[in-house]
Amino acid sequence: MEPYRIKVVEPIPFTTRQQREEALQRVNYNLFDLRAEEVTIDLLTDSGTGALSAAQLAAGMAGDESYSGSRSFYRFHETVTELTGYAHILPAHQGRAAERVLFTTLLERGNLVLSNTHFDTTRANVELNEAEARDLPCPEAKNLDSTEPFKGNIDLEALAQTLSGPDGSRVAMVVMTITNNGGGGQPVSMDNLKRTAALCRQHGVPLFLDAARFAENAWLVTRHEEGYRDRTPRQVAEEAFRLADGCMMSAKKDGIVHIGGFIGTNDPELAQKCELLLIATEGFATYGGLAGRDLDMMAQGLKEVTEPSYLAERAEIASHLAHRVRDAGVDIVEPPGMHALYLNAGRLLPHLPPHQYPGHALACQLYLEGGIRSAELGSLYLGEEDEHGNPIKSAPYELVRLALPRRVYTRSHYDHVGETLAKIAKNADQVYGFRITDQSPILRHFRATLVPVPITG
Repeated sequence: MEPYRIKVVEPIPFTTRQQREEALQRVNYNLFDLRAEEVTIDLLTDSGTGALSAAQLAAGMAGDESYSGSRSFYRFHETVTELTGYAHILPAHQGRAAERVLFTTLLERGNLVLSNTHFDTTRANVELNEAEARDLPCPEAKNLDSTEPFKGNIDLEALAQTLSGPDGSRVAMVVMTITNNGGGGQPVSMDNLKRTAALCRQHGVPLFLDAARFAENAWLVTRHEEGYRDRTPRQVAEEAFRLADGCMMSAKKDGIVHIGGFIGTNDPELAQKCELLLIATEGFATYGGLAGRDLDMMAQGLKEVTEPSYLAERAEIASHLAHRVRDAGVDIVEPPGMHALYLNAGRLLPHLPPHQYPGHALACQLYLEGGIRSAELGSLYLGEEDEHGNPIKSAPYELVRLALPRRVYTRSHYDHVGETLAKIAKNADQVYGFRITDQSPILRHFRATLVPVPITG
């Protein structure tokens, strides 16, 4: 059972199919532009969408809103230092702000950043600094049906070859994303992290964690990795942070807060440069664009998130939804992660070519049938077309991410998701595709406008 009881509730909206059809047309079939009151079950993201605990709300009430040197900052600083072991901690208003400050300070034009998989804003922040973001996922990640437990690992052979090869001098940093969000929410093993750290030290390249879901990664390590089954998630997390040279984190995930993040590093020179940019663009170094109450709630959330009872229930609710999705006849990226399930839209909708965006088509159908909002991770996100709409590059897989907000929805809500998918799967060949009518040069999936493509034949 859930290791909590519900103290405050919020009504959720119920709409008719006609209302949802009109809403999709109004927003040009971009689910990001839907109003929240038009969505019944919102699985667009797990970032900043969790429910606060009573202890977090109480901590927020004690927030010190002093501009500089607040008590809230020092409580936050102590909590993060104990968790990560890093000498220098800088708060930021969210993960992408931490990325921007760190990458702007560390990267130069032509640099190369290696990762198990960059997520969308991470890649964008690398490219905005005129550097190259290169993904090196492990070979096991290519088999979506495999139940190998650590498909989020980096490809160590490819990493070693790159660091010692002709591109080695261009590598400015290695980013290990835990868990691997862009790779299906799969975890990284401690063995893989240790070997990555050793390679980085050998070549003098800093290793940073994208630590947004560090606690969920730690939980899966304790479930599946030999030598760690008797460790607590907190102990695993502490070891992981200390293997790296630093981290950036969106605390809107495993900080269980609505806003917040931070940079951690052991490099005093890098910390000083980041601090100057932070002050100029985010806020003074002891608040980083956050209110004091946000810092206090983040500190409390970082303590709660490694509790075994919380993580066990988080894993169980994801498993419950996975069973419902499989029973509906829809394949997922296996094994199911904790923060999200990834639907194999390409397999469900084989009649749609990549340049008609089967992932986006399934996401729109989920909304149309059940008022469920989700996110495409396929060729709308990663593909490219010429000016005539002809495909230049397609994504390796056409996926839909169902992100699970923390402590928000119950099993009956997720049963509704399974029932909706079952309806769609029965008439999957009737799901239509889309074409883009307008897009931005980067992160196009956030702002693209689309129109349906009628099914022919």
